[in-house]
Amino acid sequence: MVLQSLSGLPAFLIYLVVALVLVGTYLYFYLWVTPHDEFALVRADRPGAAISLGLSLLGFALPLTSSIAHADNIVDMVIWGIVALAVQIGAYYLARLPIPDLSQRIANGEVAPAIWLGAASVTAGLINAASMTT
Repeated sequence: MVLQSLSGLPAFLIYLVVALVLVGTYLYFYLWVTPHDEFALVRADRPGAAISLGLSLLGFALPLTSSIAHADNIVDMVIWGIVALAVQIGAYYLARLPIPDLSQRIANGEVAPAIWLGAASVTAGLINAASMTT
């Protein structure tokens, strides 16, 4: 009975490792795109950077989990993970339209722009995740 329960363990591990690689890839590209250094700002105790980065990561993880749940195979999951990455990068640029100095304001420690960016990221992630289920 235990062996039967663990029969899915190899697939679980593959999806988990690939998902973690995709999360790392997302963070790399997101940190590359944004002009402010989120991790330096978090280390300097700037809550706005933690809020915007954390919610952006959540905005990416939502469609990534949807891709894991709905993918026919690992390649399918990776393709949709890349789509989720692109949507989140696009959400960052769209969030800057009404607030062009968004990154500078987050770097300066302002929380309201960080909440705006985080909310835009989560919204994009939710819509992206739901779109993957059709």
